[in-house]
Amino acid sequence: MRHLDSELTGLVRSVVEPMGYELVGVDYFQRGRQGAVLRVYIDHPSGARTEGITLDDCGAVSHQLSGVLDVEDPIAGHYDLEISSPGLDRPLFTAEHFERFRGRKARVKLAIELDGRRNFEGRIAGMKQELVLLGIDGECREIPLALVESARLVPEF
Repeated sequence: MRHLDSELTGLVRSVVEPMGYELVGVDYFQRGRQGAVLRVYIDHPSGARTEGITLDDCGAVSHQLSGVLDVEDPIAGHYDLEISSPGLDRPLFTAEHFERFRGRKARVKLAIELDGRRNFEGRIAGMKQELVLLGIDGECREIPLALVESARLVPEF
């Protein structure tokens, strides 16, 4: 997966979790000529609250985190900080996420081709060691977690 420096993720976690939120994940990417974006996904810890993340939640985390990032300065150059809820198409960052959302449908994009393709969609069947188990067309595919560039849940209504 597109792993960020563990020190940066740890720094973000050290701000987010004491505020009572779960750190879902951290994404850093270039946005054309507009510079870079550091996107932090937050949620309420499992079972803590039934309502979702509000604009006030995002604002509070942004205020606290931007102060720490300004002091620690872990990223060279200009970037925009975005705080977001995971949304219905929740991103999946870790093996724990794939276990937690077992049975749900997901889209997985790989960094390199596996069996001639980079994009997969199917039901999450969990993890086996470092392999994501994905049910696709009645077959269980084993996808190395290390090859996953991005993964998101597919909303089902």
